[in-house]
Amino acid sequence: MLMQGFADFMWLLSMALILFSGFALIDAATRREDAYRAADKKTKPFWLIILGLAFVVNLIFNILSFLPIIGLIATIVYMVDVRPALRGLPGGGRSTRRGSSSDGPYGPYNGGR
Repeated sequence: MLMQGFADFMWLLSMALILFSGFALIDAATRREDAYRAADKKTKPFWLIILGLAFVVNLIFNILSFLPIIGLIATIVYMVDVRPALRGLPGGGRSTRRGSSSDGPYGPYNGGR
């Protein structure tokens, strides 16, 4: 009974770790590449590789092994250091365009006025 409860707890912990690293990977993928440089937090490909490896390691290995702990540390670093820095930028580091429909590539078009 006790061993089954421990196994269930470890399974839930493993699923939570997979979801946590998956969320961080998706969040990193949706941020603009130039936002990483503006926040001075390595590059987007660097974080995508690190978080992608963390996600895959969490899928493959048991939570009690060494590699998922390293992946957890990398995911925590992204979530508590990089993500807040990206969110602090104008636009939150997201790749959404907020402008008027009359904006051109060099700014707003004012009709020659």
